[in-house]
Amino acid sequence: MATTKITVNSNGSLKVEGEFEIVDPQGNAYGLGGRTLLSLCRCGLSKNKPFCDGAHRDHLEHEAVAFDLPPKKV
Repeated sequence: MATTKITVNSNGSLKVEGEFEIVDPQGNAYGLGGRTLLSLCRCGLSKNKPFCDGAHRDHLEHEAVAFDLPPKKV
């Protein structure tokens, strides 16, 4: 199985690398044109949502630092 890596960029987008599929709420796939790397918007300002167009510049402040989630509730 191929690995997909998602990087949370400080003050920016979510970078997705590897083999992946992105679908809308109805399960329809976005045509990614063979891309294995792209960025997803997380600021809500992109005119090309769900993809990043750089509109977050000077509008998103978040220093990405990894942490552990608490154990999953059962």
